[in-house]
Amino acid sequence: MSQNTNTRNNLVEGSIQQSLIRMTLPMIVGMLFLFTFSLVDTWFISLLGTDSLAAISFTFPVTFTVTSLAIGLGIGAAAVVGKCLGSSKFDEAKQAATVINYISFGLAAMLATCLWWFMESIFSLMGADQALYGAISSYMNIWLPGSVLVVCIMSGNSVLRACGDTKTPSLLMAAAGLLNALLDPLLIFGLGPIPELGIAGAAWATVIAWSVGFVYLMYLLIAKRELVSGKLPSIEALKQSGRDMLRIGLPAAGANIMTPLAGGVMTAIVAGFGGNAVAAYGVGARLEPIATLLVLAMSSSLPPVISQNFGAGRLDRVKEAYDLSIRFISLWQLGLYVLLALAAPMVASVFSEDNDVTGTINLFLWILPLGYGLQGIIILTNSSLNAMHKPASALYLSIARFFVFYVPFAWVGSLYYGLGGFFAGAVGGNLLMAAISLRTFNRALAAEQQAQKLASFT
Repeated sequence: MSQNTNTRNNLVEGSIQQSLIRMTLPMIVGMLFLFTFSLVDTWFISLLGTDSLAAISFTFPVTFTVTSLAIGLGIGAAAVVGKCLGSSKFDEAKQAATVINYISFGLAAMLATCLWWFMESIFSLMGADQALYGAISSYMNIWLPGSVLVVCIMSGNSVLRACGDTKTPSLLMAAAGLLNALLDPLLIFGLGPIPELGIAGAAWATVIAWSVGFVYLMYLLIAKRELVSGKLPSIEALKQSGRDMLRIGLPAAGANIMTPLAGGVMTAIVAGFGGNAVAAYGVGARLEPIATLLVLAMSSSLPPVISQNFGAGRLDRVKEAYDLSIRFISLWQLGLYVLLALAAPMVASVFSEDNDVTGTINLFLWILPLGYGLQGIIILTNSSLNAMHKPASALYLSIARFFVFYVPFAWVGSLYYGLGGFFAGAVGGNLLMAAISLRTFNRALAAEQQAQKLASFT
């Protein structure tokens, strides 16, 4: 209880800049290892050949769909728990933290089952031919059942972050990422009594790493920290906390699921340029989370600061936190773009020796990262709106971004200027959407400030 009180005081009364730095730095380390799950898998699988690399590239939109559910439910949990802590309602915070675990498990199991049942149709719609489907299914048949664990892990980590602890989730993700990297070569290529499993070995490595992380996290939340109750929640608690969390979590999950849906459409467009283009695009898609690592770290560290100050009625600090984050991330991503553009040939050579594949990877890195700063503005705006309990606004922005601007602009660009136009069109879509996102947040904050002024007169 005292730890929660101290956390609330630090985030509501301490320096905004120091709070963001203190919470973001551990997230950078943790997310770096989290996203190396797929990147390390991709590198080892690339050693199996271009066909295997293309097969794993097709899985990215589907695997990210599950990850999006995890992110969305985590956003809901963090917003509800954070607001309760900001209002000093500590028992309600623990109740919400408990309920999220049961809801996360149930929804993840349902999603994994649906994706498995319609797996062949999904990949067929994305443009995967029958020759690749065998490799795709051998990976997904293992990955999908294990994906339930990653949803529970990310939801549990969100509870810790809502309490101001970003260090523990980061260490947990780092340890799981390291274990995955160690198991990958053993299971993919085999060693001694361990058989060579090929692309399925990458899935087994990830699932084993998740399993170890899940067991430790549950011990930490229930037994050591007592942030989650070991008892089954009552029906009333499920209704109350579940309703509050899902009111934010489901729209947030829906907003995040726009990313893999758009990714699936984008992959289908790229498939029209051939299998080598798909393989290259898959590499770029897995490099993107690394390139936007700081954006994603801040999208996890910014919401607890905003939600606790929002719960405490400190809208001035909400605006300060948002503005500071937007300015910093815009400058950071611009500098990173220059580095990526210069290093593109070296990066491409790591993943393939095929000239067509490396050429497309170069094109990807020379154009698309130019929009990562704009993408950062959009992501941080959505995170901030969710933390202010405005999930519908965040969902609308995500739908507009992907299906009014990002994908249509990329498609039109591909029709006239090929792959170069495809990437440039995506950047143009992000530019327009970033401007709309900034305007939407400022209007939402102004409405809250007006409501606060009216409440003070009554």
